[in-house]
Amino acid sequence: MAAASNPVQEAIDRRYMAAALRLSRRNLGRTATNPSVGTLIVRDDGAGPMIVGSGVTAIGGRPHAEAEALAGVGELARGATAYVTLEPCAHHGRTPPCANALVNAGIARVVGAASDPDPRVSGKGYAILRAAGVEVVEKVLAAEANAQLAGYLIRSLRKRPEVTLKLALSSDGKIGRRGQGQVTITGEIARREVQMMRAEADAILIGIGTALEDDPALTVRLPGLENRSPARIVLDRDLRLPETAKLVADVDRVPLHLAVGEGVDLQRKAAFERRGVRFIGTDTHNGAIALPELMEDLAALGMATVLVEGGAATASAFLADSLVDRIVLFRGVDEIGADGIASPINEGSIPSGFTATREMRFGDDICREWVRAL
Repeated sequence: MAAASNPVQEAIDRRYMAAALRLSRRNLGRTATNPSVGTLIVRDDGAGPMIVGSGVTAIGGRPHAEAEALAGVGELARGATAYVTLEPCAHHGRTPPCANALVNAGIARVVGAASDPDPRVSGKGYAILRAAGVEVVEKVLAAEANAQLAGYLIRSLRKRPEVTLKLALSSDGKIGRRGQGQVTITGEIARREVQMMRAEADAILIGIGTALEDDPALTVRLPGLENRSPARIVLDRDLRLPETAKLVADVDRVPLHLAVGEGVDLQRKAAFERRGVRFIGTDTHNGAIALPELMEDLAALGMATVLVEGGAATASAFLADSLVDRIVLFRGVDEIGADGIASPINEGSIPSGFTATREMRFGDDICREWVRAL
């Protein structure tokens, strides 16, 4: 017989899980092969629940969030509740599993959000807790956690990163003008939101056409978040990128990967390598880089989230190969005109299988988001 629901406790659980999810965003894009997880340790000694410990997966992926939250809590953990945005790990490495760490600390209750698809963990973390007499409540704000952990979940299930396609469209559906470099389409507030998207991604990807046309740096330029710039990836089958490109200029600070095909000039490649540029050898299909295989390679490099920023040909290729998991369209208020480059997708041509999830306003601009189910 199922236990009777407790609306008051359920509301408390949702409140603290929402806080744990906010905390987990702190290191998105910075935890390598591990996901950025949030953990809160909460106890109630009669005066209401109080947070006594908090942790997020450390930069680089270790220690895990549970260990970070338990550090320094001591006896306050005994009898407390742990709110964890992803099922605690159950496999042994150089350190004990997080599920065991919670048991050993005396945690009495664990509230989890997303389940871990990793076969070393899936269900086993919760089983360790229950076997030790710990009360376990699963799937609190699971949908919100799954959305935030989509990169980790997709890489685990599909062996490739989560791909977000981001485009800025003028009021007449154009994304730029040929031969004129970068064209401002949205306002400053919307552009700052894009900077935040970059700061939470593992990598940004563009095609060589955009690299040659716009000469972008693709770094995070928000004050205080400059060190959150993700790796840059350019689809450059024939190694056409100039050594003078902005992408190369700061390669010592932000990694640059060039995805190239066979037969590129070895002397040019060596010159780039001396500058610190990294290369990814790719297969080609019908004269273009084979994107499914490239995505597998990026997952093997530890990348879980890739933000595709341009241009039209690259966006079309990812859509054609059904590699896009999330579509984000920013719609500006000004027209570009007949000489503009038409967007390969708009609000009326979203592929089947995607669900509209959010609509936001940034100044005069509208941002809409669609997500494909995991």
